[in-house]
Formats: sequence, C-alpha cells, structure tokens
Amino acid sequence: MTDAIRRETGTEEVLCEVRERVAIITLNRPAAKNALTMDMKEALYVLIRDLEDDPEVGAFLLTGAGDAFSAGGDTKRMKKEGKPPVMEDRQRQLRWEHELPRMLHQSSKPSVAAVHGAAAGAACSIALACDLRVASERGFLLTSFAKLGLSGDYGGTWFLTQLVGPAKAREIYFTAERVDAQTGLALGVFNRVVRVEELQAEAFALAAQIASGPPIALRWMKANLNRAQTEDLETCLRYEADRMVRGALTDDYVEAVSAFSEKRKPDFRGR
Repeated sequence: MTDAIRRETGTEEVLCEVRERVAIITLNRPAAKNALTMDMKEALYVLIRDLEDDPEVGAFLLTGAGDAFSAGGDTKRMKKEGKPPVMEDRQRQLRWEHELPRMLHQSSKPSVAAVHGAAAGAACSIALACDLRVASERGFLLTSFAKLGLSGDYGGTWFLTQLVGPAKAREIYFTAERVDAQTGLALGVFNRVVRVEELQAEAFALAAQIASGPPIALRWMKANLNRAQTEDLETCLRYEADRMVRGALTDDYVEAVSAFSEKRKPDFRGR
C-alpha cells in the first residue's frame, strides 16, 4: 500500500489525501454531523476543480468524519442568519455553489461517495452527483427540503430522477422521508451496502480499483454514460464508435493487450 499524500484544502473542515491514485476527501465537522459551511463548500469546489487536472489522481472518494456523511446545510446558522437580505446575492451564491455537482458529474474521473449515517439536503445531492455510492447499514439519504420550506438544490432533483425514475423521485422529495440503506440498494441509489466497520475499506477498494484503470478510456466511458442520459441512440452510437477507434490508437490499449496475453496486471499511463 502506498503512503498517503495530504493535500492542502485551506480549512480543517475538509481534509484531502491521495493514496493509490484515489483522492480521499473527508468532510470534517463531526461534532456538527459535517454540516456544510461556506468554507467547506469553497474548499470542495476548489479541490474538485484542481484535482481534475492532476495526473496522479484517478478517482475521487467523498466521505464524512464521525457518524454521518453530512447533515447538509447548517440549519443553526440558517436560523441565526434568517432570510438572505438580497435575493440577487443569494442567486449568485447558489450559481457558484452549484458548480460542485456539475463538476462531479462532468469530471473525467469517476467518483464514489461513502455514506455512513445521514446524507441530507445539499449533502444528499452531492452524494447523488457522484458516480457510485457505497452505504453502511446505518447510511441513509434524506432530501429534507420540504421540511425546511425549500424546494431543493445542488441538482438533487435531476440526479435522483435519473437514478430512480420520476414517480419515485417525486415521492422522495414531496414526503422528505428518509431512504434507508436497504431501500436505497433496492432502488439502485446505493450500489453496495456493507457493515459499518467495513464501509471505508470497501468504498476505498472500489475507488482504487477504478483509479487503477486506463485514464483515457475511463474518461470517454464516463462521457458515453453521461451522454446516454440526454441523447438519442444514434448520437450515442456515433460517439462510441469514434472513441473506440481512437482508443485503439493509445499506448494504454497496447499495454492492455500485452498484459492480457502475458497474464499480468496492466500498467496504464494515460497515453
């Protein structure tokens, strides 16, 4: 196992280390169930933006310290601050904040969310924006917005609709009922559910397995999968054919073929 390399985030509320090509990003306010502050939101935005161009990172793993992924927005601060003084200021803030789920979704690097305890509100949306989700038996999703007199943000309505279909997504949002681990697994929201003590190791192993793959092919594969959510079959077939031809011209393809014939693990270089 390679040593972890810590990355500076600008705040102790978000930690990041890179190990085995996985950027492990930890929300670190356990006493507040990792409720999101503005510093945390900015740190997450900057991290994902900068790590996107880091050749030493092949995948993201998002997790939370303590007994929760994140309780979402800090409701105690919301109560103290009250209504935003100027609607235009809040709209500008939300547009900036919404870059995070967009970046996770559009990133060339696959992302995994390790959900232990609550992933609520905006944090629920962030977990849904990841490509894969591994939950502990105690993990659950909670949209929570209806209970706060709000309609939802961070792209959660789009991501959940893509995952579970429109009728179920509406039920989950309108009722604000929690989606527990087993229900989430049955709905396809969670890819895996494991015991509490196995969560971090299982989620990391999954992220590391993906991160060890061919970077160019993974980038195109994710683009193909994203495109399949919005484009017709003919368009998707055209892009798939183009990327297959281009992929066969990469050094990674030659290495993969050699490794297969030699019965060894390939050493992908992203070339």
